[in-house]
Amino acid sequence: MTRDNRPHSERPLAGGPRLDRRAFLRTSALAAAAAALPDRLLADPYAPISRPRGAARPVRVRGVVRSEGRGIPGIAVSDGFSVVDTAADGSFELISSADRQFVWTCTPAGYDVPLNSTGTARFYEPIPQGSGEMSVEFSLSRSARDDEYHALLLLGDIQTQDATEMGWFLEQSVPDLAATVRDLGDVPTFGIACGDIMYDHLELYPDYERGVREIGVPFYQVIGNHDLDMEGVTDEASTATFSRHFGPRYYSFDRGAVHYVVLDDVFWHGSGYLGYLDADALTWLEADLSRVEAGRPVIVATHIPAVGSVHTRLGESQPSPGVAIMNREALYRLLEPFESHILTGHTHELEHVFEGGTHENVTGAICGAWWSGPICWDGTPNGYCVYEASGEQITWRYKSTGFDDDHQMRIYPPGSDPTAPEEVVANVWNWDPEWTVRWYADGESRGRMARRPGLDPWSVELHTGDDLPPRRSWVDPRVTNHMFYAPVDPGVREVRVEATDRFGRTYSDALTLD
Repeated sequence: MTRDNRPHSERPLAGGPRLDRRAFLRTSALAAAAAALPDRLLADPYAPISRPRGAARPVRVRGVVRSEGRGIPGIAVSDGFSVVDTAADGSFELISSADRQFVWTCTPAGYDVPLNSTGTARFYEPIPQGSGEMSVEFSLSRSARDDEYHALLLLGDIQTQDATEMGWFLEQSVPDLAATVRDLGDVPTFGIACGDIMYDHLELYPDYERGVREIGVPFYQVIGNHDLDMEGVTDEASTATFSRHFGPRYYSFDRGAVHYVVLDDVFWHGSGYLGYLDADALTWLEADLSRVEAGRPVIVATHIPAVGSVHTRLGESQPSPGVAIMNREALYRLLEPFESHILTGHTHELEHVFEGGTHENVTGAICGAWWSGPICWDGTPNGYCVYEASGEQITWRYKSTGFDDDHQMRIYPPGSDPTAPEEVVANVWNWDPEWTVRWYADGESRGRMARRPGLDPWSVELHTGDDLPPRRSWVDPRVTNHMFYAPVDPGVREVRVEATDRFGRTYSDALTLD
């Protein structure tokens, strides 16, 4: 895990030290019209922009958080704007308003994830409309197993559009995920579907929930741009179906020593979307993180990447509003005190980006290149990421659907890439800067391979042409930063590539040349 240990005064972010975070949020919480956002935010993310709040009727929420009949003190309870803590007897009182949808708890470490009958997390209760009072009780059960060591299954872009694609998810992805759960054994495990669960056809949510039940672990959900009610004319209206199934659009919970945050970064403005965190979410996030000890691991799950590297690979100076969070500096600032990871999907490729003091993992897609075949358009196999936490130490790996855990690369013979006709090519999709990639010719070590931007040759084969791929002809090969090259001398019979990740795990594969 990478952390910026420089004093705050020396870090490359505008503004004052950590004690000024509250003042910073008051002046940078952004709620301007979506059409005006991108240029203003990129020009000055700290500029004050007014954030009007409506005069919604107040709702007094009184409740208690209990386990086995006894109140639990110090549990955070929120309506998505205000956050309060339970008293010594587990009771709380929160003054909410009629424009808030839910009240929820931050499920603490050491307690089971409360569940809906579908297997998705149920840590929330709806705030009734038309009443100025609400009474609620949250019941938690002590976990039978210590969750200091736990695992997360991160699913990017399931994105099923019809019954056929849902069938592939249920018949291919779900059994693979269930097998991973079995292999983890007694490790407490949960999942996060990181947005674009659907491909606009929200009536398929019950089939996704069926898959969750079959996987057999609790699942949290992130909303994606294809999970929206697109007939809604406001951002709030666009999430009605999602919230009916899965509850709040943003929230947090603890597992072991790790604090997890789910955010909605898809801002719908009635005719399209952009990556953006609204003012209420940022205000809530500040209050939520103020309860987390500095230095702890914080994992944030969003759908649209905070920044990614699509724009740099396409030769653009900055990301477009649809593929990055336009006010990401606000998120980076709030995450400064922590060891932070941002987990995202959206772009159907796999990459690791280190920006703003965070480590962003854009995970490969369950559906690959929109269910057009076995790989994403950067050559990453259809699959998902497995995170494991032991105390504050976090490791991760990419699991390709239908393959063993050690399937971490694909090798191509010389001539596969016309820009490098005499070089062997390897796609090492989960590469990050802490990996080393070496190669051997007929058993003799030849040193490190050279990394440079390139196209995966199999993606070129499957995705190039007006009629390819057959189900998604608009998919084209995507330039990626995890291609490796090495010149091969004539007469070499076998090439072996060996890749060692940041955790010391070594993977290898061999290719026999004609």
